[in-house]
Amino acid sequence: MRRTRILTVLLALAAGLLTGGPPAALASGSPAAAAVAADSYTWKNARVDGGGFVPGIVFNRSEKDLAYARTDIGGAYRWEEGTKSWTPLLDHVGWDDWGHTGVVSVASDSVDPDRVYAAVGTYTNDWDPGNGAVLRSADRGATWEKADLPFKLGGNMPGRGMGERLAVDPHDNDVLYLGAPSGNGLWRSTDAGVTWSEVTAFPNPGNYVQDPTDTSGYASDNQGVVWVTFDESTGTAGAPTKTVYVGVADKENAVYRSTDAGATWERVAGQPTGYLAHKGVLDAENGHLYLAYSDTGGPYDGGKGRLYRYATVTGTWTDISPVAEADTYFGFSGLTVDRQNPGTVMATAYSSWWPDTQIYRSTDSGATWTQAWEYTSYPARENRYTMDVSSSPWLTWGANPSPPEQTPKLGWMTEALEIDPFDSDRMMYGTGATVYGTENLTNWDDEGGEFAIEPMVRGLEETAVNDLAAPPSGAPLLSALGDVGGFRHTSLTEVPSMMFTSPNFTSTTSLDFAETNPDVVVRAGNLDAGPHIAFSTDNGANWFGGTDPAGVSGGGTVAAGADGSRFVWSPQGAGVHHTAGFGTSWQPSSGIPAGAVVESDRVDPHTFYGFKSGKFYVSTDGGATFTASAATGLPAGDSVRFKALPGGEGDIWLAGGAADGPYGLWHSTDGGASFTKLPNVDEADTVGFGKAAPGASYQTLYTSAEIAGVRGIFRSTDQGATWTRVNDDAHQWGWTGAAITGDPRVYGRVYVATNGRGIVYGDTAGTDPGPGPDPEPAGACAVAYTVTNQWGGGFQADVRLTNTGTSAWDGWSLRWSFPDGQRVTRMWNAEHTASGGSVTARNTGWNGTVAAGASVAFGFTGQWSGGNSLPASFTAGGEACSTG
Repeated sequence: MRRTRILTVLLALAAGLLTGGPPAALASGSPAAAAVAADSYTWKNARVDGGGFVPGIVFNRSEKDLAYARTDIGGAYRWEEGTKSWTPLLDHVGWDDWGHTGVVSVASDSVDPDRVYAAVGTYTNDWDPGNGAVLRSADRGATWEKADLPFKLGGNMPGRGMGERLAVDPHDNDVLYLGAPSGNGLWRSTDAGVTWSEVTAFPNPGNYVQDPTDTSGYASDNQGVVWVTFDESTGTAGAPTKTVYVGVADKENAVYRSTDAGATWERVAGQPTGYLAHKGVLDAENGHLYLAYSDTGGPYDGGKGRLYRYATVTGTWTDISPVAEADTYFGFSGLTVDRQNPGTVMATAYSSWWPDTQIYRSTDSGATWTQAWEYTSYPARENRYTMDVSSSPWLTWGANPSPPEQTPKLGWMTEALEIDPFDSDRMMYGTGATVYGTENLTNWDDEGGEFAIEPMVRGLEETAVNDLAAPPSGAPLLSALGDVGGFRHTSLTEVPSMMFTSPNFTSTTSLDFAETNPDVVVRAGNLDAGPHIAFSTDNGANWFGGTDPAGVSGGGTVAAGADGSRFVWSPQGAGVHHTAGFGTSWQPSSGIPAGAVVESDRVDPHTFYGFKSGKFYVSTDGGATFTASAATGLPAGDSVRFKALPGGEGDIWLAGGAADGPYGLWHSTDGGASFTKLPNVDEADTVGFGKAAPGASYQTLYTSAEIAGVRGIFRSTDQGATWTRVNDDAHQWGWTGAAITGDPRVYGRVYVATNGRGIVYGDTAGTDPGPGPDPEPAGACAVAYTVTNQWGGGFQADVRLTNTGTSAWDGWSLRWSFPDGQRVTRMWNAEHTASGGSVTARNTGWNGTVAAGASVAFGFTGQWSGGNSLPASFTAGGEACSTG
């Protein structure tokens, strides 16, 4: 489920970042920057909650409730205890430094909790053109200063779940250590991260590579020095800690120690060999260094593993593994000690993909262990925990697996595991898709006790976005995402109930809707086995798979005809194809090369467009034949995105290019026969349309671009004659070159695709919020209320409200009371308010009109205790509804 993350990034890179990279933007105080108009925008995420790998969670050891999380491509976050949510900390990272959104390590200062550090950089090979850096903050990540490094760091490289590579001395907090990859060794700062120098006395820069034959440099890089741990019992305040342990990616020489504050180092004698030490966690009170070992660097792989305890006083090594080596098919990585009860230690089987990950717990320093689940009589299993994912219901993946697999899964890629140092009952762990946690962990130790797990991920948005669509009716937003496929966002402020299913693409690469019939939606994506194309006739609520032409290996791009009667698809592995109907009989298109980007005209259902290698192509017969346009001067490469204007036949905007050739924004008003380059746009990478400004007749343009020397997100209300920057330096999100679209129903609203920070959307202070509260319906009504799923303490229900009167409703609300005090936790396809057990559900902006005899449906998840009886009655607009 996370194996495709590197593919998602490669698709993004292939789309623009490898074509020369964006030039440096002018400083904001330059004359060019001053020439750019700006608007004040409020930025939020369209909620998904999670969606990516969280390889590290760090609690501060001296201040309660202060914690940080790091992601592989989506920045770092700080925990906000008051709201039980995460605050993003690296949104200021700009286009030129996009690699600094990958975080290889985080360190929180226990001497001065206001200080926090992040080691950043996404790739150690040439995919990332820049070197790594160590960011330092004196205000918990609100603002940062940067120390550039003379080498690259790899937040999204193999081995990224090991660590932490960055550590602050617990006695002299001006001293920090950083373990480097690629043979660069161990580095140290003695001035609180301002400057760094190599620890030349450290003897081993590591030698383990995942795949020496990989010519890209991704899997063949030396994973290097992977963790640093201080023995706080060997120091005094204000002086450097004397004993420091360091883990190295070397199966024969994995652990080193200094007893003189880093002046000299030696291999720890007697250590196990044949494995990599993913983590080293020290219990100074009892003198135990715990180590989690795997045969590979992770985060996906790992077939064998061990847990060891090293006695720091006697030098004794003890194998404390909870299972025999022959019984492991996974490595160990997640590792934590309960600081309130240091004899309690926990570890994860991070690479146990099937049937589930495993978590182990010991209360006697590893002498004996219990586990989060175990078999009773195979394939039946008994869990020591309960899981409630009602706040992120898509975590079930819409699956119905056979035992012993369950849904939702306990996790996978569980390399981050931390017990709160101030609260033995709170534990968090990261997976390939979310952060899970519990606040009654010690129930684990009670005979027959269960601890409760739920997502602790709100605010942490880590999806990589490949495409976005905002239809004129129906759901306000549809998304194509890496790894989790994509969602139909009926509300921007609520987590969608489920990702696109039937089929579940590992990554959706492209989606489109029929402009004049937006209930028809098509998406293309990647899937190990099954179709790479899917269709919906209800605005993306439900899907069915199409049939692939021969040779298809990936999603590519897809376009829906304006009326939804035909489609053109340019998949990976096969040439461009077209079909009438829903993809049961694809025919090759002629006159257009394989790999072309395809789009549709938004007025003429028979007209489609394509672009490849500097040439623009046009079809007027439903995609059967394409003809190369005579247009010249377009970008020579394939880093191009273009769109046709809704309601404007033959009106096309094209963005893209590279620093060593044509780069910018072009406009055609004659169906692509000719294009005019806008002289006031230096570079542009995306283009999209939204509702026209008040008094304007032409739709609003949006782009991720460089204009007047400034990189940003821009808006034009006059067909590109003038531009206004709508983001600011605090909201840049690294690379934003995949997709952009305005909202056709809300002026000023823009949706921006990021590569790891999810879908961000902005509203101007002057944004029309849409209509006010919808009037309540009058007339007869009927309600069907069905509990579709129920589990311990939680349930899911579907509600169908039918207009049984003789006139249409223009807005509706439905009221009921729960007889057993149940509580709605999340609702989709409707907005809701609640007081006690009384609930009012109201229409969203897109489903308020209900014709006579028609129905509207919505659903919700809820909590119950004691009973879950059905509501006795429902009222809509003061009218009692019949039930049945």
